[in-house]
Amino acid sequence: MSGDLSLAQLRDLLLPGGHTTLIQRRRALLIQSRMRMVAGVFALLTPLWIIIDVLIFTWPLSGWLAALRIAASGAFGWLALRYRVTDDVGAARRGLALLLAVPTVFFLLSHPLLNEDHIAGAGVAMAAGYAFLPFVMVAGLSVFPLTALEGGLFALPLLVAHFGTGLYGSIVFPFPSYVGALWLLLLIMVVATLAAMSQLHFMMALVEQASHDALTGAFGRRVGEELLRIQYGHARRAALPLSVVFFDLDDFKAVNDRHGHEEGDRTLRDTARTIRGMLRQTDVMIRWGGEEFLVVMPNTTRDGACAAVERLCARGLGRRPDGTGQTASVGIAELSLDRPESWETLVDLADHRMYLAKQAGKNRIVAGEGVGSASPDHVDAAD
Repeated sequence: MSGDLSLAQLRDLLLPGGHTTLIQRRRALLIQSRMRMVAGVFALLTPLWIIIDVLIFTWPLSGWLAALRIAASGAFGWLALRYRVTDDVGAARRGLALLLAVPTVFFLLSHPLLNEDHIAGAGVAMAAGYAFLPFVMVAGLSVFPLTALEGGLFALPLLVAHFGTGLYGSIVFPFPSYVGALWLLLLIMVVATLAAMSQLHFMMALVEQASHDALTGAFGRRVGEELLRIQYGHARRAALPLSVVFFDLDDFKAVNDRHGHEEGDRTLRDTARTIRGMLRQTDVMIRWGGEEFLVVMPNTTRDGACAAVERLCARGLGRRPDGTGQTASVGIAELSLDRPESWETLVDLADHRMYLAKQAGKNRIVAGEGVGSASPDHVDAAD
């Protein structure tokens, strides 16, 4: 994985708006799994400190602190055991916000209790531990894959809480020391956010590496099926068109048999590059099999997909090692016209039409009944 950052990658580390669907899903699951893990640890450790509070502080302060700890432990336990994990990044942000809200509320409620009680000796040292709670939570942001904007927004309530308690007054820090501590908290926030951005960058690189076919640069089939399922579900809910285009390279086995696999790989790379050149940013190209490619075209009618493939075939899919043009048999299916029961059925229909194109003589498109064409010799109607 390259250590260099492109401008697009840097933007994705600073702001969350440009992340692909795949990155958003992976990041949402990772944030929520770590949120639940941290919540589980805090649910177990938070009530254990009640023993120290009882030994150090007098009643009723120790009782109030114990009640706060029990309530916080219950909230952490609910997050760890009951928070519903989904692949929605919005749900992940809400879960992380709730995780941070628990210690923030605990800090704001415990501070006046400690400040108004007459604490001396070892109690002052224990009270300092409560005062440093925002530092611990801000540093904890480093375990989540976050953008710079998200890191700042999640840390902001803790910064405000720390500053507000300084205005209220503290037995641990006089106000000038609280301002200095706020500066330290800001530095910790910057370091934690940089660490979170580093985690995000590493996760994005791993997803990119694992999701793409190394030879052609297209998505691998497993990830491609996931993306297709997402696009299919969105198109069904929004009543939008969705076209899938099935490419099968004609007579590709002969390239490997006559010229070797190295030349076959070169032909595949060139063809994949050519197909990718016709795609929009929202389209998805998947290597479905050896010499088979599936292109998912959201918000595209059958006529639109057919016109795009016709233009591609007119330009050519590249050259074979013997200098002849590489051709393909193409099948097209579309959600709103074909009305399949599932995304699998939609792909099967495009695959079936591709075979009809093969049987009809190869180097042609079978798109479905009623599709007009500027190249009738290469575009057929199918039931």
